[in-house]
Amino acid sequence: MESMDDKQIQQLLQSPGTLRRGFEAMVRQYGEQLYWQVRRIVLTHDDANDVVQNALLKAWNAIDTFKGESKVQTWLSRIAINEALDFTRRQKSHPTLSTDDDQLGLANQLMADRYFDGDETEAQLQEAIAQLPDVQRTVFQLRYYDEMKYSEISKVLGTSEGALKASYHIAVKKITEFFHKHD
Repeated sequence: MESMDDKQIQQLLQSPGTLRRGFEAMVRQYGEQLYWQVRRIVLTHDDANDVVQNALLKAWNAIDTFKGESKVQTWLSRIAINEALDFTRRQKSHPTLSTDDDQLGLANQLMADRYFDGDETEAQLQEAIAQLPDVQRTVFQLRYYDEMKYSEISKVLGTSEGALKASYHIAVKKITEFFHKHD
């Protein structure tokens, strides 16, 4: 299948006759990026798959609210990121019974995950990122990994560019401090 740009997908989503085709094109075009945005927030493969599925279901159910005022990619990212943040908040408020995984640091858990393909430094970076507050973590991930511009992150998170720049700067400082402590 040939890939479509955002405007083509947007046109398909605007018409009831091509809505399903547009949604399929949207998932094909942005699905992998969405998975990685979510995965960096929830960390595990299985949780990321669940969150992405929930986000896509929400997107499908809310497709009639998409007015084309932003890019399809931005609209979909906003749904997925909010779903991922809600998931992490639920996890924090309803901790599961203690398991062996709870005794391991996040870096060790990631190194043991068969879907994790990074090295020890990447695992430590993920551990540092996981310790950031939700907003700082999300801003850092969108800027660092997805190389999103502040203007786009602003649309996704509904926050001013100045606040995002401050959050990113603070996140980088905290990550740097984490690495200095764990040297």
